Amino acid sequence: MTWALLLITSVAPTALLCAVWALIPSPDEPPRWRVALADALEAVAQRLRHRHVEPYDPFRTLAVQERLGAVADHVRHLEGDERLFARAERIIASQLAYDQLLAEACRMAGVEVRPAAAGDAQERFREEVELAARGWTW
Repeated sequence: MTWALLLITSVAPTALLCAVWALIPSPDEPPRWRVALADALEAVAQRLRHRHVEPYDPFRTLAVQERLGAVADHVRHLEGDERLFARAERIIASQLAYDQLLAEACRMAGVEVRPAAAGDAQERFREEVELAARGWTW
């Protein structure tokens, strides 16, 4: 009996103090209620972000396809004309415009746009192949 009383009188206050100590936040971590509230708000924000989806506009897709075709024809014309003044600068500028249109088309089609140096031919080829695989023509 004395052993039981000794255990109860030593264990009960220890358990009570540990429970109270767990409720007091340390300076390094925020209170649990604040973490739970932040998680709940983040979940609500995620649902709101997924709800706001831009509607698909086929005319915008058609406009980007037409513009891609026009810029590609312009680049081919520049590459074929040997006597053009400042030909290299014009080709570079036209290819950069083409790359930007390709990036916009990739965003519209759901193709990943990888970060690459401006005018990267390999990335341009990859984007063209991905768009062609999804049915884009220009």
